[in-house]
Amino acid sequence: MHEEQLYRAALDGDEKTVGELLAEGAGPDRPYEGDEGGLPLCAAAARDRVEVAGMLLAAGAGVDTRESGGWTALMWAATNGAAGTARVLIEAGADVDAANETGDTPLTLAARRGALGVVRELLDAGADAAKYDGDGDTPLEIAADWVGVHLESALLDQVEQEGWTYAVHRQWAGDGTGLVTVTATSPDGSETEQVAAQRGHAAIATLLEAAAGEWAPVERLLARALAHRDLDEDAETWWAAADALAARGDEETYEALARLCVSEDAREREFGVDAIAQFGVTGDDKPYLERTLPLLRRMTVTESGPQVLRSVLAALGHQGDPRALPLVLGLITRPGHQRTMTDAIALADVLTPDHAEGVALLVEMTGDDDGEVRDWATAGLAGLEADTPGIRDALAARLDDEVLRTVAEAARGLARRGDPRAARGAERVLAESDDPELHELVGDVRNA
Repeated sequence: MHEEQLYRAALDGDEKTVGELLAEGAGPDRPYEGDEGGLPLCAAAARDRVEVAGMLLAAGAGVDTRESGGWTALMWAATNGAAGTARVLIEAGADVDAANETGDTPLTLAARRGALGVVRELLDAGADAAKYDGDGDTPLEIAADWVGVHLESALLDQVEQEGWTYAVHRQWAGDGTGLVTVTATSPDGSETEQVAAQRGHAAIATLLEAAAGEWAPVERLLARALAHRDLDEDAETWWAAADALAARGDEETYEALARLCVSEDAREREFGVDAIAQFGVTGDDKPYLERTLPLLRRMTVTESGPQVLRSVLAALGHQGDPRALPLVLGLITRPGHQRTMTDAIALADVLTPDHAEGVALLVEMTGDDDGEVRDWATAGLAGLEADTPGIRDALAARLDDEVLRTVAEAARGLARRGDPRAARGAERVLAESDDPELHELVGDVRNA
């Protein structure tokens, strides 16, 4: 009886019931043998029940215990785009290259799903990007086959039956890609079938090309970026392509991106700037700085597109060079300019501690109505190599901010300056947040 209860509670993400059943002695690795049953950990992974997965692992569930067909929990997470649970399983030692009885691996399953977040987790964990599935296809070949496919039609083809009705639901997946779900219902309403996939295939193909050392043509990556610019929540495909090009650091690619920066198409200019902003950068080494800075300087004069100018502003910040400070100030104080967090990030990146106008503007931004602007401005001010009563007071004012990350940054900045008010911010963060990143941020503040 416990097996069914634990399986269903894991499937539903019912942490309370899972905890009670485990305390009563339910075996975390004992499968429920009923129809559509299986292992509790696999159930949690399939539904991305992160907390439940952690509870089961802590209770002794085998991270690579297999269900029928050779399926592991990580495979279920991959096939359903459950990036959060995939991370927990990988951290617990899951085999990222395991194959089921039909030859599918977590990476081939995630590539087919379009699950960008899971693919990132697997690649970061060292998954073999060249390992074939049972049909002899690599993850890259699988993802590339789905690029350009009309997702709704492809999913409908999988469940279409005569007389059935269909509903299409679109939302954002946790990794920022579009999630499309098609639900089929029988004529009498007694049966339903559901299939889903994500729009991450183009970004996944880009990541896998880079992992395989394959330099896709700039034109191909540009086409992917442009096609998905408005399909992702936060331009995930766009940035996958831009980052892949930026990592190359070769002359031919740089010249191609420089040409995009003067294209007649505003979207192409925007992409060119985003890709060239950190081109060839390795640590503190910026081999193209002396060519990129003049290019961006010229664009501050010639460019009129607001979105392109925002990319130029971000790119100037990425140069991290004080020579860009007048250009950054010119852009963010331009009449009609709409302030965003990019302003604070770029200004902090090029600001020198003795530039009174720039410091005053960054201090002002720490009190901005926009929470993201306040947060980034506070972080920038906290790290600035300057110490004045005005800076300290601006940081102290943020100790009561509604955003705890901003509070943590303010506390860090005060602690660096030996200001005892830092302790109040650290205590608030530790009391009100269980985020380990924030705890780490203020970890040394109370002892400063």
